[in-house]
Amino acid sequence: MRRKMSLCVSYLLIVVLSLSLSGCTFIFQKGRRNDASDQISKLQNDLDELQRAKKELEDRLKNEIADKEVSVERVQKGLVITFVAEVLFDSGKAELRKESYSKLDKIVSVINEVVPDLNIGIEGHTDNEPIKKSGWKSNWELSSHRALSVLHYLSEHSVSPERLAATGYGEYHPVDANDTKEGRQKNRRVEIVILPKIDKEKGKEVAP
Repeated sequence: MRRKMSLCVSYLLIVVLSLSLSGCTFIFQKGRRNDASDQISKLQNDLDELQRAKKELEDRLKNEIADKEVSVERVQKGLVITFVAEVLFDSGKAELRKESYSKLDKIVSVINEVVPDLNIGIEGHTDNEPIKKSGWKSNWELSSHRALSVLHYLSEHSVSPERLAATGYGEYHPVDANDTKEGRQKNRRVEIVILPKIDKEKGKEVAP
């Protein structure tokens, strides 16, 4: 019996050594299988939540999407709802147009019904045209105040303030060239981002 066990151990060592030399790495840990399963389960739940939210938004905003006023896209940072700035604001202004309320209300309902435990980031963007007559010091101020206007609207319409954050990027995160009218229009935008969950223990995103 001892001879057989000794042979088994020898064979195992030979196999591990051979695989190690070939570039494979083995990590033996105790009690990690349940943790890995939990992480996979959380990841799948988050992905399902974001996918359901995307479908709901596309259904409720189908007219706006067809008119190219809004787009909904899954990207690495989360689920991004992008508004053309002119849909929400008059030129050079940061007060929401009354016509935008019904569109934002559709987003509020999805945020609260489908992804009630996910945080929301609001990002303001402009083109690179310098501020001339509107009174803002720079495009940073304009983009920041526009993001804050959307934030306050969401907060005043039942989205928990703890879930919300606003950022103004000015002209420095363009999605198209600023040398055409169409490109500048694409760059003037507000993005509402439904963010993936964060693993609080490890400080990492759970969703992609």
